[in-house]
Amino acid sequence: MKKSFPPRIEIPVEQTWDLSPLIASDEAFFAGIAEVEQDALAFNQKYAGNITDAEAVVQVLTDYEQLYVKFVPYSAYASLSFEVDKTNDEAQMRASKFGSVASKVGSQLSFVDSDISALSTEILEEATAIAPQFKNYIHQIIKKKAYQLHPEVEKTLAALSSSFDAPYELYNTTKLVDMKFDNFTANGESFPLNYSLFEGDWELETDVNIRRAAFEAFSNKLREYQHTTAKTYNTHVTTEKTLSDLRGYESVTDYLLFDQEVDRTLYNRQIDLITTELAPHMRRYAKLLQKVHNLDKMTFADLKISLDPEFEPMITVEESKNYIEKALSVMGEDYMEMIEKSYSERWIDFAQNEGKSTGAFCSSPYGYHPYILISWTSRMNEVFVLAHELGHAGHFVNAHKKQSLFNSRPSTYFIEAPSTMNEMLMANYLLETATDARFKRWVISSIISRTYYHNFVTHLLEAAYQRKVYDKIDAGESVNANVLNRIKRDVLEDFWGDAVEITEGAELTWMRQPHYYMGLYPYTYSAGLTISTQVSHRILNEGQPAVDNWLEVLQAGGTKTPVELAGMAGVDITTDQPLLDTISFIGDLIEQLEALTAEIETSVK
Repeated sequence: MKKSFPPRIEIPVEQTWDLSPLIASDEAFFAGIAEVEQDALAFNQKYAGNITDAEAVVQVLTDYEQLYVKFVPYSAYASLSFEVDKTNDEAQMRASKFGSVASKVGSQLSFVDSDISALSTEILEEATAIAPQFKNYIHQIIKKKAYQLHPEVEKTLAALSSSFDAPYELYNTTKLVDMKFDNFTANGESFPLNYSLFEGDWELETDVNIRRAAFEAFSNKLREYQHTTAKTYNTHVTTEKTLSDLRGYESVTDYLLFDQEVDRTLYNRQIDLITTELAPHMRRYAKLLQKVHNLDKMTFADLKISLDPEFEPMITVEESKNYIEKALSVMGEDYMEMIEKSYSERWIDFAQNEGKSTGAFCSSPYGYHPYILISWTSRMNEVFVLAHELGHAGHFVNAHKKQSLFNSRPSTYFIEAPSTMNEMLMANYLLETATDARFKRWVISSIISRTYYHNFVTHLLEAAYQRKVYDKIDAGESVNANVLNRIKRDVLEDFWGDAVEITEGAELTWMRQPHYYMGLYPYTYSAGLTISTQVSHRILNEGQPAVDNWLEVLQAGGTKTPVELAGMAGVDITTDQPLLDTISFIGDLIEQLEALTAEIETSVK
């Protein structure tokens, strides 16, 4: 029987990441943030009101960037030490203290953009000629001129930044600290339950009685917190609406898309085309799962199961390294050196412990190596998850090597392309090594259930739901639990049609995703995977030239727009074609699954 997770203190150190390269001790942390706070005050006194010409713009941005670089390790340390154990009082207090200091520092530094924005465009263009490394930053300020508020208002908003982040922190506290799950019963046995156990194990459980009982128990617990969580989320989205109105954007959607450097055309395309064009393929996949597992009906609780669970191998952390290295070796020696260091230098937190954040992520503090959080379940699909996060790591190792801090981070529209690229490279490698029908079916089903289901279905349906929420907020409405439940159920029923029964509790899925507190983030997963699918096909067909192009894209960091970055990799995302080609590819994979299943069933008979 699966067990509940131990407290963090009982986890072997080799399963945890090593944060000491960031900050050596708590004493160093508190001394350091106090020093940065003083540096910010001195910076304000030196430059506020004194940015009058191009040379001054260059000087202030030079010192501004250096100050931010100095702040990076403290931000990362406060966040990462809290993410692995949200029940730890010291970590909570440390994160809270950092948030307070960050708000003060942000308030002291808010004048930079305000004062630079007040200068003429001619002066700002002159500054870019003097210091081309600040061209992107300055051009962003020029574009934002129309939305810049009075300097004192900007200072006040910066001082309130930790308050604006409060809904996200409240959501995580409710989810990871206050929400305690009782054991559930199935087949006459009692089983433990928490967020990570449900999403990492019970959703994938092969026994239909256990799986559906876990879903019901999980949903019942979520329902107890739905009104508090909805109120928290409503606070978040109405705050975004207030800020968008204050700045003069036509809508909160336009406000959130502005920094992504894309317009509504690209945003709506991802949601509309996938909802209509991908749905028929995924309904066929759901029917195939139902047939293979001989289910009386296909419910929402059954969608994450493996097509061939008995064939899926279990894998250790040590074994995962071999798969990762072989699959990603096409990326070259430098990339392989990064992979080696990620294991040997403890960049990755593999532990399963109480209070740890769910899911997986990669944090890449500028000037330091990346950090990856994952809760290792020993299932083979974790190799895809780890390859994904190492894609983020490889992206920023390359970008940080070639770009300054202000030029290192691309638009969030593009941010998931390097991560999903690694999933595609893993899929390519596994398909190349497929030796029989059953193994090939397992590989293709893993691509569908892990890579495409997660990024093209789960996150895309989150995006469709999110768009409906923001439409209401733009119309001057607010949302509560009943409204959110109805929206989510409508989105799920629209996509799955009569192929899947959207059972009681499925509508509460909106409560599980932290991405809703990160702007218009969910749709970017399918956007990134659209790009990476096309580039991975180029790598298969063209080899090294396509790899070289991709490495150049990674190294470009944030110096190009998403359209330009995709173009560098040979993909034109201004048209429907890349997305339609990707959806067609998914359809082809599902057809292969159907054919392989028929072949396997015939051979068994």
